[in-house]
Amino acid sequence: MLGRRRVAIRERSRVPVEGTGFPGRSASVAAVSFGAREPAAEGVRAISPSTHAMRLFDTIAGMGHEQLVLCHDKSTGYRGIIAIHDTTLGPALGGTRFWNYASDEEAIVDALRLARGMTYKNAVAGLNLGGGKSVIIGDNRTTNREMVFRAHGRFVDSLGGRYVTAEDVGTSVLDMDFVHMETDYVAGLAEGSGDPSPVTARGVFRAMQAAAKSRWGSDDLAGRTVAIQGCGNVGFHLSKELRAVGARLVVGDIDAARVQRVVDATGADVVPADVIMTQQVDVFAPCALGGILNDDTIPTLRCEMVVGAANNQLLEDRHGDMLVQRGITYAPDYVANAGGVINVYSELAGWDRQRSLRKADEIYQTILNIFDIAKADGVRPHEAADTLAERRIAAVRGMVRTWPPFPNKYGSD
Repeated sequence: MLGRRRVAIRERSRVPVEGTGFPGRSASVAAVSFGAREPAAEGVRAISPSTHAMRLFDTIAGMGHEQLVLCHDKSTGYRGIIAIHDTTLGPALGGTRFWNYASDEEAIVDALRLARGMTYKNAVAGLNLGGGKSVIIGDNRTTNREMVFRAHGRFVDSLGGRYVTAEDVGTSVLDMDFVHMETDYVAGLAEGSGDPSPVTARGVFRAMQAAAKSRWGSDDLAGRTVAIQGCGNVGFHLSKELRAVGARLVVGDIDAARVQRVVDATGADVVPADVIMTQQVDVFAPCALGGILNDDTIPTLRCEMVVGAANNQLLEDRHGDMLVQRGITYAPDYVANAGGVINVYSELAGWDRQRSLRKADEIYQTILNIFDIAKADGVRPHEAADTLAERRIAAVRGMVRTWPPFPNKYGSD
């Protein structure tokens, strides 16, 4: 199985889109594709040329996506969307989100947005992966999980390795095991790479060291005070990394048991969760909710740097400007927390945990490169991170491609 996945990583463009009918079931798929090397497969019906469809094509083209697949299985009530943004670097990797969207349009936009984000995240992490994402529309509290996720797995498998999925919001490792019953193109399995938290935390820790190097001229965090918002698994492992180098810790979380686990392991000071952001510290490390950096919170920060594991920390791009105006160094979240996707890649590539941790250590130099680009180009760090990702994609896309060797027509007999 892993061997098959490794082949998929190397040979991203050779597998056409396969037929998607489920034997013995009522199933359908609508595919919208840009820049595909192969025509749509038999059994794949095109979206009708309506005004709405034309707007959909405009949206896909504007965001640079290669393919959008709309999936339906009547017998299970499954409705899914698979978005593939870019496969220049390798097969598109991105988790499956199970959410009760207000409309189909909202679900499509979310899938497209998340897939594009995964392209940048995987590229800047130095992985041979493109960006994709899938969403399942519905109530993620359903008890019919096996059938829903097996249906999803069949549609993932129909793409022949162009897209590899994993867990995300509203899904679990057990759900991915159901997906795995139908396809090998899934990661984050119970018997796979294991808990990603230590690798994610290592990456955040190394990003924090790099930010310190850029701001203070030294990456030594001994004696520095770090406020960790969120004491889940990543926050817990991050606290241990920081305590090991002599940092002073202040933590806050709404879950008292999680807080106590960190205190027992590190001796951290505790403050109420609702005031953790306003502490006078050297570094604020958001490791819980996204959108935490916004109009209301940024003016209250009393720190020199923000480096954390939470996704989408900036509520809007303009909040990156607010941090710059306040003189606060910000390490882009999708770079700092890339240890999670590195852990998934390790499962696909057959790496052990130590190699995953070494790859996460590379985030240190990546963050330094981003700050160098930001300074040279006069842009914000999160814009510089996008630039770094785009440069890598462009470099690989621009490489000379050669045809595979022809079969030996002369034979050997």
